[in-house]
Amino acid sequence: AAGSRIITNAHRINQGQMPMMEEDAPLSDFYFIDREEPERTAATLLQMVRDRIPSKFQVHPILDIQVLCPMNRGSLGVREMNLTLQNALNPVRHGDVVAEKFGWQFRARDKVIQTENNYDKEVFNGDIGQISSIDPIEKEIKVQFEQRKVIYDFGELDELSLAYAITIHKSQGSEFPVVVMPVATQQYMLLQRNLVYTGVTRGRKLVVIIGQKKALGMAVNNSKNASRYSGLLHRLRAGS
Repeated sequence: AAGSRIITNAHRINQGQMPMMEEDAPLSDFYFIDREEPERTAATLLQMVRDRIPSKFQVHPILDIQVLCPMNRGSLGVREMNLTLQNALNPVRHGDVVAEKFGWQFRARDKVIQTENNYDKEVFNGDIGQISSIDPIEKEIKVQFEQRKVIYDFGELDELSLAYAITIHKSQGSEFPVVVMPVATQQYMLLQRNLVYTGVTRGRKLVVIIGQKKALGMAVNNSKNASRYSGLLHRLRAGS
């Protein structure tokens, strides 16, 4: 990948330098889109994933593009992004059967991630697949993983989550054709160099970062590990 901006910028980030981000670069494999407000970041992210990236780079919005978020919570977190992207990329069609679990709705064609190891089914934490069918009579969901289909009873749906967006942490060890990452100062507790580096290096063909340049700078300059915040995060969540 000679001349790859992904590789160049991954090295720069790893060394504590801001990535190169010329706005008017010709067809590149790395883009930064400057958005100050989280609402505009979310709107731009949706537009990029649904329309602009598939059109310009001939990729599939569900199968090829992976949104990676630093956090689960917040307007740019995994939960909100999954709801937004599910409704935009895979709205309920006439005659669709849906399954619900813990307030989440699963639909045929949804991208999902296995959230724990299941040795009986031979699917493991972090495996990503797509729901191929939902059977309301048998109360079963079939998920197509890379090589095979796996059947889940409705009672086993706590092992699955929507995966239009996943945390950067969950993405470790995986690669995707296209990675899109929102960055904002609201995520300040998890804005760290190693997380941004991990996110950028997940993308094979294209990486797009959307958000505040200040937030990206905070992350690149912060070489502390996230683990020191885990106790504080736990206490904050317990009190929320």
